[in-house]
Amino acid sequence: MTKTLALLALAASLLTAGAAHAEYPDKPVRIIVPFIAGSAPDVAARQVAQRLTASFGQQFVVDNKPGVAGNIGAEVAARAAPDGYSLMLMTSSHILSPLLYAKVNYDPLKDFVPVTMITRIPSLMVVPPSSAAKSAMEFVALAKSMPGKLNYGSGGAGSLAHLSAEAFRLAAGIDYTHVPYKGAPDIVLALLGKQIDVGFPTMPTAFRPAQQGALRALAVTSARRSKVMPEVPTLLEAMPNGFELDAWLALAAPAGTPLQIVTRLHSALAESLKDPGFRSALDSDGSEVVLNSPAEFTALLQTETAKWQALITRVGVKLE
Repeated sequence: MTKTLALLALAASLLTAGAAHAEYPDKPVRIIVPFIAGSAPDVAARQVAQRLTASFGQQFVVDNKPGVAGNIGAEVAARAAPDGYSLMLMTSSHILSPLLYAKVNYDPLKDFVPVTMITRIPSLMVVPPSSAAKSAMEFVALAKSMPGKLNYGSGGAGSLAHLSAEAFRLAAGIDYTHVPYKGAPDIVLALLGKQIDVGFPTMPTAFRPAQQGALRALAVTSARRSKVMPEVPTLLEAMPNGFELDAWLALAAPAGTPLQIVTRLHSALAESLKDPGFRSALDSDGSEVVLNSPAEFTALLQTETAKWQALITRVGVKLE
C-alpha cells in the first residue's frame, strides 16, 4: 500500500511539474534586435517588450545584436533554442540580406517561424523645395531633359533607399547618378543642403522636414496614402508604371518553437493593439500598424522574397 501511495504521489508531482512547465513564460524572454539601440527596430521592440511584459506578467527584454545589416542578430536568433524564450524583431533586411550577400549563415524562411508583422514603413520621395519638380512625373520629365545630370542619395548599395531609387529609375526610364551615404538621416541632410536632387528616405525620417516645408514630398512608396501626409500621392497613383516598396518590422521565433507559444504571443499582441495608445506609439511616425496571422505572414514572406529577388536581379547589385 505504501508503495502504491508513493507511486501516486510521484505521478501527481510529475503532473504538477508538467502543468507548471506549460505555463509560458515562467522566466524572462529576450527579443533579439539585430540593430543598435535607438534604431527604429530597437524602439519598436522596446514598445512590444513593454506590452508583452504587461500581458504575461514576465519580463520581455531587448537584446541588441547589431552588425552586417542585421545578419549577426539573425544568425544568433536562428541558432537559439526553439522554446519561446528567444524571439527576434525581424525587419525587411532579413529577407534582403540573403539576396544581396554572397553568404549568410541563416535561411530567412526555414530557420524562423513568424508570429506577426507589426508595422509597414514606407519611403518618401522627396526633393529640395527649390527643385523644379512638383510631382513625380515632373521629376521624370526633368531627369529626361538632362540624362545623368541629376543625382539621388541612398544609404549605400543594397539599402532600401538605393533599391527604391533604382526601382523608380527602371519604372520611369530615366538615368540619374547614385550618391551613397550612411543612412536615411544623411540623405535628408544632403537634400536640405541641396547636395543631391532627390532621395527615398524612410517616412519616419523624412516626413517632419516635409511637413515643415524644408523638403518637398512628391510621393510615398506604400500601397495607400500615409495618414500623416494624406495629401501626398502614392507612386502607384503618381506614375503609369508605379510600384510599392515598403520596409517592415515583425516578430518571429526560431523554427521549431511550439505552435501554442506562437499562438499565445500573437494573441497577446492582438489584444495589446486594441489600445489606441499602443497603436499610436507604433504608427505615429508614418508607419502603418499591421497584424496578420502566422500563416498569412509566412505567405507574405514568400511573396516579398520573390518581389525583392526580381528587383535585385534587374538592378544587378551584389554585396560581399
